[in-house]
Amino acid sequence: MQQFMNKIARYMAILGGIILTLLVLLTCVSVAGRALNTLFHSGLAQSLLGDAAQAVLDAGVGPVLGDFELVEAGIAFAIFAFIPLCQITGGHASVDIFTSALPVKANRFIQMIVEILFSFALILIAWRLYDGMQSKMRYNETTFLLQFPIWWAYAASLVPAVIAAVVAVYMAVVRIAEFFSGRTIIHVGGGAEH
Repeated sequence: MQQFMNKIARYMAILGGIILTLLVLLTCVSVAGRALNTLFHSGLAQSLLGDAAQAVLDAGVGPVLGDFELVEAGIAFAIFAFIPLCQITGGHASVDIFTSALPVKANRFIQMIVEILFSFALILIAWRLYDGMQSKMRYNETTFLLQFPIWWAYAASLVPAVIAAVVAVYMAVVRIAEFFSGRTIIHVGGGAEH
């Protein structure tokens, strides 16, 4: 089960990274297009380049239509796609200045409680995303510029959110087993180094 959860968490993180990279490229293209559009509309470019400046503008050089709508939907997906790997590796930031002095049993108890709370929070988020998606489908809401149904973004985010909830529940079960058995099943990643 551990290998399966690790694989699905890693695949989701890779997919989230691909989406995030595409969003960065989209943003760069849009910003460059906006800058070129502004440049070719300037009086200096019009006087120096004349018809060539107008030809570039007529070719459609400008920002990507609906870029912010795509970035908004894609970022939500990417965030949810990274959560499972962070959850299963214990990569969440933690402040352990106080807990490092506690006995192992106390730290296991704290880890168990944290994992249980994370699982409840992620289940709640997935449930609310599903409910929001249903609402957007019922009312046929679309984005302003691209006019794609908003529920598509909800559905895209729901998939990694459900996977994050499943991984969180798995980690809660592991931490409960660790607490009551007194043995380490999965080592904590330790969060960020400071």
